[in-house]
This record gives sequence, C-alpha cells and structure tokens, in this order.
Amino acid sequence: MAAPVLSFEDLGVIQGSGWLFRHLDIHVGQRDRLALIGRNGAGKSTLLKLIAGILDSDEGRRTLVPGTHVVYLEQEPDLTGVPTLRDYVLSGNDAPQPHEAEAIADQLGIDLSRESATASGGERRRAAIVRALAMNPDVLLLDEPTNHLDLAAIEWLEDWLKRFTGAFIVISHDRTFLTRLTRSTLWLDRGNLRRNEVGFGGFDAWTEAVYAEETRAAEKLDAKLKIEEHWLHRGVTARRKRNQGRLEKLHQMRATRAAMIGPQGAAKLGIASDDVKTKEVIKAEHVTKRYGDRTVIKDFSLKVTRGDRIGIVGANGAGKTTLLRLLTGEIQPDEGEVKLARTLDGVIIDQQRRLMAPEKRVREVLADGGDWIDVRGVRKHVHGYLKEFLFDPSLAEARIGTLSGGERSRLLLAREFARESNLLVLDEPTNDLDLETLDLLQEVIGDYDGTVLIVSHDRDFLDRTVTVTLGLDGSGTIDVVAGGYEDWVAKRKPRTEGKKAATKAISAPAAPVQARTKLSYKDQRDYDLLPGRIEEIEAGIARDEARLADPDFYAKDPAGFARLSAAIGKAREEKDEAEMRWLELAEQVEALG
Repeated sequence: MAAPVLSFEDLGVIQGSGWLFRHLDIHVGQRDRLALIGRNGAGKSTLLKLIAGILDSDEGRRTLVPGTHVVYLEQEPDLTGVPTLRDYVLSGNDAPQPHEAEAIADQLGIDLSRESATASGGERRRAAIVRALAMNPDVLLLDEPTNHLDLAAIEWLEDWLKRFTGAFIVISHDRTFLTRLTRSTLWLDRGNLRRNEVGFGGFDAWTEAVYAEETRAAEKLDAKLKIEEHWLHRGVTARRKRNQGRLEKLHQMRATRAAMIGPQGAAKLGIASDDVKTKEVIKAEHVTKRYGDRTVIKDFSLKVTRGDRIGIVGANGAGKTTLLRLLTGEIQPDEGEVKLARTLDGVIIDQQRRLMAPEKRVREVLADGGDWIDVRGVRKHVHGYLKEFLFDPSLAEARIGTLSGGERSRLLLAREFARESNLLVLDEPTNDLDLETLDLLQEVIGDYDGTVLIVSHDRDFLDRTVTVTLGLDGSGTIDVVAGGYEDWVAKRKPRTEGKKAATKAISAPAAPVQARTKLSYKDQRDYDLLPGRIEEIEAGIARDEARLADPDFYAKDPAGFARLSAAIGKAREEKDEAEMRWLELAEQVEALG
C-alpha cells in the first residue's frame, strides 16, 4: 500500500462538556475515493474541517506530505462582504487563476458576475464548487456538494470527479452520487471511526454485519444497558427490511399507474368509473403558463388521484416551482384550468425551514411546550415521538440553534408529519438529511394515506418513493412517466441520443481522426476503445456492489462477500489504470489539435 499523503493520528475533539470523538486514526492515499458516513450530529462536518486544518484538535497529530494542496468545499459558503460571486471565487491568499475559474464556471453554467446578495442557494453552491475545483487540489474535501444543485449540475460534478487524479472525501446524502464515485467508506459511529475498502454500494451490508455482531456480543454479556443502546440500530435494520417490501408495493403501484397514462404521456386516465372520480384530488387540463415571452408550462394535462406520489424533476429554472404552485392552486394558469378537490388539506414543507427559530426549544416546536402531541389523531408523548424520528428523548429541552442542519430538517419533518392532512408537498426534503433519516422519510411517505408532491434532485430517493415522475426540460413540455427518475431517463434517452447523432452528423469533420491527431495505431486504438472498456468495468462494479448491498449476503456467505469485495477492488484498479491511460491520450490529442 502506498504511503498516505495526509494522516491524522489519535485525533480527539472536545465538544461541550465531553469528547465528541477520541483516538481516531485517518489515512488518505493519493487516489482515495472515500465516503464519510454518519448520523446527523455525529461530527462529520467537524471531522472534515479537522482534516482540512481549518479547526484545531484537542488531541492528535496531523501529517501532510509537503506540497500537498488540501481544499475544503464548505456546506454553506460565506459570501459576507463580497459584491459578486466572482469576488468570492477569486478571494483569499490561495485564490485560483481567473481563467481556470471562468472555464469551470462556463461548464457548470454559473454567471460569476451575479451579485452575492441576490444569488440563490444553487448559485452560491455552484460558485463554491467553481472556487474549490479551480484551486487544483490534491486532496478535495466535499461537504454535501450536491445540495441545491439540479440534476445536470450533479451529473457534471460526477463526471469531473471521475476524471479527478487526486483524492477526495465526500459527505453526502445522495446515494446515487456516493455509489457511482466512492471506493472506500469511513463510518463515524458513536465516537468511533471504521474504514472499509468497499464503496458506498456495500455500506448497508457492512453495517448490518457490524450491528449483528455487536448485538450477539451484548446478548452474550447479558448487558441490558448495552442492548438498550442498540434500539436505534435495530430500528434501522428493521426499517431497511420493511422498505424492501415497500419497494415491491411501489412497483405494483407504478404498474397500475402506467395503465392510466396515455401512450403520449398526456396522463389521461383510461378508467372513468365513479370510484376513480371520487379519488381525484387534482385535475389539470391543457394548462399553459407564461412569464413574459417565455412559455414555462405548455398544454399540460394531468389527473392526480388519492395516494399518488408525484415526483417533479428538471434543471434549475425549468419550471418545477411554477408547476408545483399551479398544482397546489397557489397561482392560476394563463390558459387551461386546475381543479382541486374541496376536501384537499395540504401541508407544505419548504426549503427555507422558516419554523425553526434558533431560540425555541425542541418541545416548543413539536408540542407547543407540552408533554403530549397529537400525531394524526393519535396522542403520543413527546419523548416517544422523538425516538420515532431518531432523536434522543433528552433533546426535548435543547434549543433549535444547537442542532445541526440535518437535525433541524428532521425535527421539521416530525412536526409536519404529525398534522392531519391529505396532501403533502415536499420541496427538496432530502437536503441535509443523513441516510438513516432518508430511510425513515421513505417509510413515512410509504405509510402516508394521502397524496404526495415531491420536488427533488435526489435520484435514488425518487426511485424509492414516487409512482409518477413529471420531467421538465425547460421547453415547456412536461414528460409524464409512470415510475421514478430512472424511468424518466430511460424515456428521454432515445430522444437525446437522436439529437446527439444528428449534431454529430452535421459537425463531423471530413478528415479521419487518426490523420488529424497523428496518434500511433496502438494509441489511436486505445483512445477509441478505452471509454467503452471503462463503462464495462463501471457496470461490473455497480453490479457487484448491488450484490454486496444485499443484507443477507454477508450472513449467508462471508467468504463470498470477501471474494467479491476483493474483486471489486481489483476492478477499480483496472478502471483507474484505464482512465489514466485515456487521459494521457486525450492530452496528446488536444496538444496535436
């Protein structure tokens, strides 16, 4: 194993009256791709800042190979005192070169001349990414990099990180992002840090094995107190298994919904019985909405029935918020009509989390300061309800300002899900949530009796929750697809491939590539064939990691689990070599014009 470029030995940090964690050892190799996983409040962001050298530890020694450039992408960039996004990107002693920043900004689709004070969360996040990537890091530390990004930006960042020749550690709630990019996992759990040389695709199976072993050890010791400490973990294990059953039910619901959607994707119901009519909650007919000369929504029709889970996806500015406001009756269309059932009673959970005043206590937010809370008609003690949402009951007296961003989001969900409603509107609900809370949210949505409208860029979350996806491409036309994000992508793929083929046919040069680049025969062959080989290797890794994700695999066949993990490691090495070879050839092609 190559010597690490960055190490932290015997790391310890005091938070409040005690140790947040202690005796942690971290070693980062030259091309490590590490996922940092842990519950909200476990200290992931703090750990990342310690590794970056931004915070000082109370114990331990940080070692860095001379000349190694470590760059930290913060979760919430501070734009105080900078007039424009460009001023922020080019600020500081180690500011990137302006031409490099502009090149990345162009690819990422961000106007750096935008005033900082009026920049949206997505624009601020893009600016922070431009700054971090343009600084030419050797080690890149990413704290929730996909927050506030649309799907196009997330996919661009994925592609950039696949080509990145340095090391990175990433904190993210985006399962798809982590599965596609990471090769090893750091798990921060109850003050301890474990490392496994398996990417995020094998994380669930690994944690199940760890929890099972801990439970067996606790039972052997007959330590009731220790067993009680595992109530959360046993709940997480059961929740994951229940969610597998919910996925089967979700597929059945999608099949039923597909039969109700016309072949052109206009969402015309094929059944018109009285029973269906009584279930109809939202009906949009030939809806068009314009802002000035731009048509945001064009001739859109949809019938939403009780129990539907509708996902809304698309790039920033494509019209997702406009569509959501039309479907909830907040705004009216310029043409067409939207009808809402008279009995519709909605709860809207927005991105701003306005209810989370820092000075309030948790008990005030949940139960107006009392001990009991009515949860959709059922009376529950506030301590018990906190446990259902993965909180320690002692947090009832904590102030909101002391909670992490993810804990605040989870508390808001707990508050809003307690209310009686038959329509739930979730605008980017997965931002700042940890993976265990995402499992919980998936479960709650699955059990919800009413209709759910979800705007999200979290691809895995949509695939696990929604029955219908509304896809916006910015042209005003909306795809209506029975299924989740991957189903929408599959529908769009023939169209996008057709456009690419037409563009290639028009712009293709007359001279062959070999004559133009003057590569040798072998180099030209590698340049042409390696991208396909890399895709094959990636597909194989994804397939094998999906097998590792089976919670029963490790228990049934530990040796097979180890062999498959080793095979994945070998495949990743082959992929790295192929990528490096192709990058070298690509540089030659560029240099030769």
